[in-house]
This record gives sequence, structure tokens and C-alpha cells, in this order.
Amino acid sequence: MGAIEHGLVFSLMALGVFLTLRALDFPDISVDGSLPLGAAVSALLITKGYDQFLSVAAAALAGFGAGAITALLNTKLKILNLLAGILTMIGLYSINLRVMGMPNIPLLGYDTVFTPLESMGIPPQVASIGLFATFTVLVCVFLVWFFHTDIGLALRATGDNLKMVKAQGVNTDRMIFFGVALSNAFVAMSGALVAQSLGFADVNMGIGTVVAGLASVIVGEAVLSSSTVLKAVVGVVVGSMIYRLAVAYALSVELGPIKLSPGDLNLITAIIVVIALTFPGVRKKLGGLRS
Repeated sequence: MGAIEHGLVFSLMALGVFLTLRALDFPDISVDGSLPLGAAVSALLITKGYDQFLSVAAAALAGFGAGAITALLNTKLKILNLLAGILTMIGLYSINLRVMGMPNIPLLGYDTVFTPLESMGIPPQVASIGLFATFTVLVCVFLVWFFHTDIGLALRATGDNLKMVKAQGVNTDRMIFFGVALSNAFVAMSGALVAQSLGFADVNMGIGTVVAGLASVIVGEAVLSSSTVLKAVVGVVVGSMIYRLAVAYALSVELGPIKLSPGDLNLITAIIVVIALTFPGVRKKLGGLRS
């Protein structure tokens, strides 16, 4: 249940990574800073007495701004997209510390987005899964609709063939700006929900975000084909849950005298990504041998 809960809330982050990585072909490292930014903004507003749902919206807006900075560094200052994301991520570490005023903010005793459901007698874990599932479905529906609009089609075309789209008169800088900003808004929203779920916001909680998002996207593509927008979006959510379940299982397994610990999370993630990347080729070879 815990793995499914984490898979759902981090699927919002994975959808943000999917938006830049697959739709825009823009490797955005700044998400490692956007997730704790969303957590910091949400936690700060809650401790100041603001509405918990309003804090999630404010976190998404802050993430949109962070993504906009990355896009401007790339499009206006002509900094390589990968380097632009790294620069934003580095800068966000200091900004997150400024926002929180301390390395972490505890939320114990404050109302969160789960409080209304828990006050109705719903168990905390069921309330979390239900709320995360609602947010995830809403974002998935929005993305499927958005990718079929004129702007969404232009954004996807920008990731497929930048020069061709420019020749058609599309302002690719605007497409990159909007896509990267929207991606980081989803990531920051995920950070806000994660902070309220865990009961604290921490400046270091974004480490490995982009790797986990990449793993979710790749695992989803290995399980479900991305032949349609709907399958691609749903595949990211499925991949996020499979990834979290795989991590939970790996941490519970003992390999002889070796017992994996949370400190091995990055190693587990790397192994899962390698398996997911090689799985389609192995499956194709096996299919050829059978025929």
C-alpha cells in the first residue's frame, strides 16, 4: 500500500519528466530543485496559516517559475539545455533554503490536504491514495487533452523536429518555455503533496528526482507501448507504481549476507533503468527466435 501511495504521488513528478524528456526532447535536470521548491512553498504557507489546497497551487506556480528560468537560459541566453537545468537546480538549493529559512519545516499538527478526509473517519493511508489518485487522474486527463490541442501538437512537433517546426512558422522558443515551465509545475505540485504526506519539507528531498522520473517513464514504456498519447500518459503512471513496488521489494530482499538499505536506492534505480532499457530489445530477440 505504501509503494502504491508513493507511486501515485510521484507519478505527477514522472509526468513532468515525461513532458520534457519525451514531448520536448529536453533533458531537464532542474526538477531536482523544483520538487523541494514545491515542498518548501507549501510547507511555509501552511505554517503561516494559509489554506493547504492554496499552498499546493502556489507550489505549482513556483515550479512554473523555476521551469521558466531554465527555458529562458536555454532559449534566450543559448545555454545548452542540460547545463541550463543544472544551473537552475544549483540556484534553487539556495532559494529553497531562503524560502524555508531552515533546512526543514515540520508540518505535524497543521492541517493538510488529507485532514478533511481523515476527519470523515477515512483511514490516513486510504485518504492519501484516494487523494493522490484524484490529482493523478486530473493531470492525466489534462495532458491527454492538451497534447491534442494546437499548442500541444506544436509542442510535440518541436520535440520531434525543431528545424522543421521553425520552417512552419511556429515560435519554438515559446513552446520550450511553456513545456519546461509546465513540467516543473507538475513536479513542484508533487513536492507539495509529498511534503504534506510525509509531514515535513526538507531541502534535500529532491535528490535523485530526475533519475526516479526517468525510471518511471522508461518502465512505463517497457510495459505499455507509447503508440498513442493516452497509452504514453497512462504508461508513466503505471511505470511509477511498478518502479516504487520494485524498489520496495528490492529493499525487503536479503541477498545472502547482504541486506539492501535505503542508502542503496540509487543503485537499485540504476539497475531498474538498465533492465527497462534492455527489456524491449531482449523481448524482440526472443520473439525472433520463436518465429
